[in-house]
Amino acid sequence: MTKIRIAIQKSGRLNQDSLQILKDCGISIDNGKDQLKASSRNFPMEVFYLRNGDIPQYLRDGVVDIAIIGENVLIEKGEDISIAEKLGFSKCKVSLAVPKSVKYGSLQDFEGKRIATSYPNTVQKYLNEKGVKADLHIISGSVEIAPNIGLADAICDIVSSGSTLFKNNLKEVEIMLKSEAVLAVSPLISEERKLILKKLQFRIQSVLRARQSKYVLLNAPDDKLKSILHLLPGMRSPTVLPLAEEGWSSVHTVIQKDKFWDVIDELKKAGAEGILVCPIEKMVL
Repeated sequence: MTKIRIAIQKSGRLNQDSLQILKDCGISIDNGKDQLKASSRNFPMEVFYLRNGDIPQYLRDGVVDIAIIGENVLIEKGEDISIAEKLGFSKCKVSLAVPKSVKYGSLQDFEGKRIATSYPNTVQKYLNEKGVKADLHIISGSVEIAPNIGLADAICDIVSSGSTLFKNNLKEVEIMLKSEAVLAVSPLISEERKLILKKLQFRIQSVLRARQSKYVLLNAPDDKLKSILHLLPGMRSPTVLPLAEEGWSSVHTVIQKDKFWDVIDELKKAGAEGILVCPIEKMVL
């Protein structure tokens, strides 16, 4: 039986988030501790656990068919590799940072400066576009220490919360790009495996829609029902059912998470009562 081969990060937060979305898609992975390869028992899939920086080459060579990887890694090492889905988790920025004591004015301040980074291609392209010349020091490990030991004047690295910069007496001054986890596809994927990828994408899309939505149930007096329904979005339209108490109806709908509290406030003002909010496991359209 043909199986699609997917690469995920060997360890770290992206590893956990990748396994979680596969689990939410109903895919069970039989993997033991320190395994580098595992199979699904209920979906035609093999999972390869690889170093994040090596994944673009494995995709390019066709060793794996797809991968869950940070978009920032593709920009650095695999711009020729296509993205099938943006996954909405493991979000971060690739930023330039300088010591807190440095007074920063603009990107031109980096002219002639030394920048330590593990993203040399990304930094060089960005500086070239802005017409700035700087010396890059390529470091594969933690770059935050470079200014403190006199190796560099600034750094370029991924930033999530900014706590690591703060601990190393650095401040973020330029955001070069924003990144999130993506589903990347090998240029050598076979037609047979593309069909499996299509099934996987259908499941992923259902999970991602559910993560961005809440199921809402509320009670509404019939004389205010029209104004309440006007406030409500839905997959097609809200569901309205009569309550046992005359003059009242139950309204069911779906609200996007980013609009949730604003909509709830408006519903309360319009007369909605007994508002219940439930998570959605899957949303199939």
